[in-house]
Amino acid sequence: MRRFNVTVNGTVYDVVVEETDAGSAAPVAAAPKAAPVAPKAAPAAPKAAPAASSGSAGATAIKAPMPGTIVKVNVNPGDKVSKGDVLCVLEAMKMENDICAPADGVVATVDAKKGATVATDDILVTID
Repeated sequence: MRRFNVTVNGTVYDVVVEETDAGSAAPVAAAPKAAPVAPKAAPAAPKAAPAASSGSAGATAIKAPMPGTIVKVNVNPGDKVSKGDVLCVLEAMKMENDICAPADGVVATVDAKKGATVATDDILVTID
């Protein structure tokens, strides 16, 4: 008998395999279900530093809902916007997604730049 640790989809199983002669046909019995072995603790991945909010304390930060590329920026700091106005356009998975204002206000900062690649939850625009 030989013993192996087998990893399947991140779960480690302790497996025992019986060696047989190449020419012998031993009866095959149903193998008992292998019990999972506790995986070794992986080192924790470093966390990214949170993006600094560039607006005032009461500003609403509009964040990227998914990773992608900014293809159009429609606002500048100081512009008045209404709820539903398109602030910028984010291309993700070959689709253009309008990033809209969640409420009426004045654009405090525009962190999105045309052609920039953004990650999920990156701040694109802040509205006061």
